[in-house]
Amino acid sequence: MDFRNAWHRDGDEEVCCIACGDTVARSDAREYDKYGNRWDRDDKSFEYLCKPCYREYCHFDRTGLEDRLEAAGAGSVNRDVFLRRYHDLADEAEQTRADGH
Repeated sequence: MDFRNAWHRDGDEEVCCIACGDTVARSDAREYDKYGNRWDRDDKSFEYLCKPCYREYCHFDRTGLEDRLEAAGAGSVNRDVFLRRYHDLADEAEQTRADGH
């Protein structure tokens, strides 16, 4: 058995970039794991970023990001409400870090 790419799927399926919406070949994309642990592959499905979007993607620690996005209403409120809520939550988090809590 050839193990060189055992964890890759056969063929070059097309995937959709979650940042720009373009459809690209899987080989022209990068896996995105919203939990930040792309190496733990058991029972996991991935989203994808095309290579140009991946290069622009911030690779800093995302601890708490998903919770903050959900608390701000991502995907369930209009853009203006979401941005206002997210901004307020980000300010709170930054203030808490600055205060050393």
